[in-house]
Amino acid sequence: MNLSGASRRNPSVRFNQSLMSRLNGIVSNTVISSVLLVWLFQKDVTVWRKPSQEFGGFLYKAEGTVAENPERIMDFIRPGARRLEWDSMITSLEILQTLDQGCCVVKYTTAGQLWNIISPREFVDFSCTSEYQRGLLSCGVSVDHEEQRAGLVRGFNHPCGWFCVPAQDLELSVLTGYIQTDLRGMLPQAAVDTAMASGLVNFFTDLRRALKI
Repeated sequence: MNLSGASRRNPSVRFNQSLMSRLNGIVSNTVISSVLLVWLFQKDVTVWRKPSQEFGGFLYKAEGTVAENPERIMDFIRPGARRLEWDSMITSLEILQTLDQGCCVVKYTTAGQLWNIISPREFVDFSCTSEYQRGLLSCGVSVDHEEQRAGLVRGFNHPCGWFCVPAQDLELSVLTGYIQTDLRGMLPQAAVDTAMASGLVNFFTDLRRALKI
């Protein structure tokens, strides 16, 4: 998707349908048998991985429970000023375009990881939040955008999403993330695995803390 083209043709509905179709395939077929890491100090968050069908890297799945309803959880996850307040991985966030049906184009930067072995990254994503099955889904995919901040590597998100549904215990929700990010650059796979797993666990920690405030 070309950003300037989005301005002229406003293709967000068609683009979102394509994104949702690709994510539906991921959600429906994510039988991940290889456990990447089970963080024992955070027993209610588990991260798995399997080879991505979108690029040469991996699809990471993270799942845990959050003590809040799906609507309020998604209010914190969707792109915007609130996300910047609590997500320790995001160092800047700007909505470039607000489109229809809860969709936008967002540019954001992420912090360096593993003592800056993985340097800060910049992303420009088409993002959409909507009802999905019996819950809510906030999903996104990277788009073309010529302007790039000097000194930052431009990463690329293949179809990603956070899916939230009520748990059997009505005081809890089950939050599941499907992340397939190409960080780009010459990075050891072990460093990418460690960064992705720890980043996803920290995402849950940051979110839970923010929801209690």
